[in-house]
Amino acid sequence: MNGPEWRAEGSGAARAEECALHGMGGHPASGHDVVPRGAGVRGGSAVQQVPALNGAVPNGAASGAGPNGAANGAAPNGAGAGGAEVNDSEARAAVPPSARMDWDRAVELIEAADEVCLACHIAPDGDALGSMLALAQALHAMGKRCLASFGEPFAVPAILRFLPGQEFLVEPALMPAAPALMISLDAAGQSRLGSLAGAAGRAGNLIVVDHHASNVGFGGVRLVDPDAAATAVLVEELIRRLGVPLDGDIAQGLYAGLASDTGSFKYPCTTPEVHDLAGRLLTAGVRPEAVSRELWDRAPFGYLQVLAGALSRARLERDAAGGRGLVWTTIARSDREARDVPYDQLEGVIDQLRRTDEAEVAVVLKENDRGEWYVSTRAKGAVDVGRACVELGGGGHRTAAAFTMGGEPAWIIDRLRAALREPGPDGE
Repeated sequence: MNGPEWRAEGSGAARAEECALHGMGGHPASGHDVVPRGAGVRGGSAVQQVPALNGAVPNGAASGAGPNGAANGAAPNGAGAGGAEVNDSEARAAVPPSARMDWDRAVELIEAADEVCLACHIAPDGDALGSMLALAQALHAMGKRCLASFGEPFAVPAILRFLPGQEFLVEPALMPAAPALMISLDAAGQSRLGSLAGAAGRAGNLIVVDHHASNVGFGGVRLVDPDAAATAVLVEELIRRLGVPLDGDIAQGLYAGLASDTGSFKYPCTTPEVHDLAGRLLTAGVRPEAVSRELWDRAPFGYLQVLAGALSRARLERDAAGGRGLVWTTIARSDREARDVPYDQLEGVIDQLRRTDEAEVAVVLKENDRGEWYVSTRAKGAVDVGRACVELGGGGHRTAAAFTMGGEPAWIIDRLRAALREPGPDGE
């Protein structure tokens, strides 16, 4: 996730931060784990490139675009849809609750539209992709033409290929340059849409559906609730308000999102309402054991070997992180290439490492295909790893954050160790 816009802020931050941890056993990069600028490239050959399966020919894909309409409230970024990078820093003030939810306007815009373009954040996780594909299927059931995509690298993680609705996916280059109606899902800032950020800025109307407390307030119609356990919760409400009944395929995407962001219903954001929603999704036909197997309970044999190597290299520093302990390890590009393990299979390693009783903070450094190190961090609540990662050019939540950096792992850990020092009385 790009930069400090992912610093946890606002009244809903505490719950959102505590729900930012991932599942185990090869879970994909979560929407709560940060993909800073320049990161996000997935290694390995097992990540499938998704063709434009629905055969859509987008309107105005190659045309220029005028400024945003007044309804979406976002200034045009002046860049093309491909590779546009949007600076969200000026919009970082907390969005007042009254501006976050506009269900009636969202329904009105969707019902009036002939075509709806959907975009989720780059390197999508179960909540981002599951929510988007569920909504795409619901819109199709309403008779709407629907295009869904995410910014490069445009590749569905291997463990999310079971999700229904992928026939609506198109490559980002095939999305309209200035869609009449666009819906952003699970992205706290416009820049998190990657190469689709420009199209979002030029959309006639932009609806933002998100549950991050750090949402910067972009878009003209906002369905933003930091107390929601997942974006899937808000998408289910939107689908209900649109009058579309849940079927098994729609419910499966929503359930994948809900299970992903609640850590299979074990994080503090798992409220009675979450279980009520899960029950409705099961009633619609979801098989929880099948979804859980895909998300957490399967991995290639090579992953076990990579995990074994990572654990064997783990180092425990009891005095780091303000004396609360730091455990860390590395996974070089050569480690996973030797076992033919794609980059998107590595996320579960940190969940094994964070079980260490003697360490408050767990860190895994993963080398990407460009030779940079993507540094995932997790904390148990006493140390703010989000603040430390922001200091190093990344960002995230208090208990889950990351950054990308070049250099040797030992030097990177030295910088992180210094950033994890506890602020003094004056905040220094």
